[in-house]
Amino acid sequence: MKLKWLGHSAFELTGNDGLSILVDPFIRGNPSCPISINELNPEIICITHAHGDHFGDAIEIARKTNALVISNYEISQYLQRRGIRSLGINIGCEITYKNVNIRMLDARHTSSFDFEGNMEYAGNPGSFLFDFKDDIKVFHAGDTGLFSDLRFVVGDIYKPDIALIPIGNIFTMNPKEASIATKWINPKIVIPMHYNTFPSIKQDGNYFKELVKNESPRCETLLLKPLETYETNLKPEKKLKEG
Repeated sequence: MKLKWLGHSAFELTGNDGLSILVDPFIRGNPSCPISINELNPEIICITHAHGDHFGDAIEIARKTNALVISNYEISQYLQRRGIRSLGINIGCEITYKNVNIRMLDARHTSSFDFEGNMEYAGNPGSFLFDFKDDIKVFHAGDTGLFSDLRFVVGDIYKPDIALIPIGNIFTMNPKEASIATKWINPKIVIPMHYNTFPSIKQDGNYFKELVKNESPRCETLLLKPLETYETNLKPEKKLKEG
């Protein structure tokens, strides 16, 4: 499985079978993402909530690629009215697509179509657990504050190998809270996200890394750069590469 950070909370996950999943596709308005939407060809797009920095370019990318968009029911209905192929699910639901199980879990945040002329309700925010059939589990926390499900549901029940955790503060957890969430989830690898995109969410990734080292010494913190890829095949060897 390959995981590429596209900046902010946008990630491209590629299974060993070549299945490409794009999460929170904030591309064109994302100052930390140096690529065009024309360079993306996902088969699935997952949206954690409707805020513009997560919903992003979902419509344009889905129209170009005919990707299936997976989101909550309200976002799905919004997309279907615009001719987009979408599937609305809710907290606790798991679906299987080819060689990956995709489960929507909770997040503590808000969700609205804040890019519309009048802000519209967009259901509840969520997070996603991607369980690849090679036994790699990736948890994308979306935008969230610290709450007990991160320990008693995500950590104790689903046990992801890799956790993608927001650390930017203001709209999500700060680095200290994110390090506690990491301890609760207990992944092998944690990757911080949703920071340094804008001045309001500027954080020191190395500070978060040090907190995790102290709280969870067995967890490895990866500070990715936009377009940097983490690749694993369940063997001890792993590598980082550009592009």
